Amino acid sequence: MWRFIGYRLLQAIPVILAVITVTFFLVRIAPGGPFDSEKAVMPEVKAALEAQYRLDQPLFSQYTAYLGDLARGEFGPSFKYPGRSVNELIGAGLPVTAELGFYALLVAVVIGGLAGVIASLKPNTAQDYIPMTAAMIGICMPSFLLGPLLVLVFGIHLDWLPVSGWGDIPGDKLLPSITLGSAYAAYIARLSRAGMLEVMSQDYIRTARAKGLPEWQVVTRHALRGGLIPVVAFLGPAFAGLLAGSFVVETIFQIPGLGRFYVQAAFNRDYTMILGTTVFLSTLIVLFNLLSDILAAWMNPRLRAQFGEQ
Repeated sequence: MWRFIGYRLLQAIPVILAVITVTFFLVRIAPGGPFDSEKAVMPEVKAALEAQYRLDQPLFSQYTAYLGDLARGEFGPSFKYPGRSVNELIGAGLPVTAELGFYALLVAVVIGGLAGVIASLKPNTAQDYIPMTAAMIGICMPSFLLGPLLVLVFGIHLDWLPVSGWGDIPGDKLLPSITLGSAYAAYIARLSRAGMLEVMSQDYIRTARAKGLPEWQVVTRHALRGGLIPVVAFLGPAFAGLLAGSFVVETIFQIPGLGRFYVQAAFNRDYTMILGTTVFLSTLIVLFNLLSDILAAWMNPRLRAQFGEQ
């Protein structure tokens, strides 16, 4: 298993390096610059700013210098928040974004898992078609459409829930979590249904039924662990995707998370903030993928044996 983890970590290095390289040069060739504005800046002031942030150096020198900063764990200073580093801004916004991602994942697992298990118990019936149709709708409906619809219905017409903010009131977190987690709930529903259908046809399930066990015990004690392995393998990428995909939801509901800094950085050409956030989220995606593989291997003895041979 340790050899497998080390092999996956070595695979992650060129992936992250490719993300850094592509993002670095893309933001540099984009029109405009971090110090361009409607109000003209004096040439000597602009030159001093570019020298301070190493923008007066050749492009390849900037790239190698940035790699050196990353090797020390530094994302550099923000161009648009004087006196604050990208590390500080990520640290300020990440807790809120991570909390939103956790609640969205909880919504996705509970709703999607229940829907998939219920659908698998009676395949090709109304009990199967209804949740799977809802899952397909959830996959097809983007968050930038679902969010305003939920705000319109539950926030404005019914006046049940707040439509913006992120405070200590549980109602503040409900609509954003549902908006962000609905698409992942749909994927989990389909994965859990497929996994349960495969497990329910296995010999040990038929043996459990032949012993006279009630159906609920067959499902909960014998089928769930194997049927939910595809869901477990999906949880790591799902949580990383929820963190990376929360920017739209944070903008809709005015949530002070990491997405606020990232969106503003894109508009302001804040090179270091764009790069730092992209590299940070890419690293999280790689790590969560690795963790989900390890957890899936722990739940599946055959996968543990396969990893042990590598």
